[in-house]
Amino acid sequence: MQQKRNIQIIEWEDLDKKKFYSFGVFMTMTIRATVYPATLIRTRLQVQKGKLLYNGTFDAFFKILRAEGVRGLYRGFLVNTFTLISGQAYITTYELVRKYASNYSTSNTLKSLVAGGSASLVAQSITVPIDVVSQQLMMQGQGVHLTRFRVKPKVALAASKHTVTFGQTRDIIAQIFAADGFRGFYRGYVASLLTYIPNSAVWWPFYHFYAEQLSKLAPSECPHLVLQAMAGPLAAATASTVTNPMDVVRARVQVEGRTSIIQTFKQLLAEEGCLGMTKGLSARIISSTPTAIVMVVGYETLKKLSLRPELVDSRHW
Repeated sequence: MQQKRNIQIIEWEDLDKKKFYSFGVFMTMTIRATVYPATLIRTRLQVQKGKLLYNGTFDAFFKILRAEGVRGLYRGFLVNTFTLISGQAYITTYELVRKYASNYSTSNTLKSLVAGGSASLVAQSITVPIDVVSQQLMMQGQGVHLTRFRVKPKVALAASKHTVTFGQTRDIIAQIFAADGFRGFYRGYVASLLTYIPNSAVWWPFYHFYAEQLSKLAPSECPHLVLQAMAGPLAAATASTVTNPMDVVRARVQVEGRTSIIQTFKQLLAEEGCLGMTKGLSARIISSTPTAIVMVVGYETLKKLSLRPELVDSRHW
């Protein structure tokens, strides 16, 4: 524990690992269910050409709701829940690398940057195949053919909601494999790394920075969790703005089946100019705000609940 800081940081060695992982799965699932509709909207906005279907985040939300219902906002969600594995891999890598980096530096910024980037590298290696499938499912049902793969309606699947969901998933997986082989499930992998490693590496240092700055401005009796809940969205907005151009390219590479990041980047600039780099940014910030609040409150509460019993009374919150 770093006692010098106003906001105390619970380190890996302070945790009861059994509690940490038990509570962590529930927390991760709750976060994903909360922000999934915004993720789906962001993906559709990024992939569409110009304003072919939607004029913006709220326009997309109401059009999807009217045309496809609430289920439309959760297309591909069941497949996406498999990213629970990558979520656990992410937090484990982050905490372990942070602990390891402590042997070489006492700088919290450096430790957060290195640990955040490393955690994203591990998590994306697990997440990309799941994203490739779930993004194709997200794009179904919008009435305009923007993807390479299309689920064929099957009357036999209409009997059960679960059968429909997994039937569509199998259909998409089969089409991806037939078209691209195993490599198809890692389409956009490099673009994902170029998006999420910087995003994660930037988010953690800014999160701790904003929390510290807020702690200097807030009354001493203000709960640390409130300050951390405010710091999370600020860090998320900062990281989203910095990395959004690459996120647009990543979405197009994965959904449209492109092979060249550079060519996709050039075509986006040629067709839509610099404003094309901001596509989906508002949806991304909107989705990242509740995500950051829920994640920070959940994660910091998780760590507090997972503290080793002998340390509980020695911490100020």
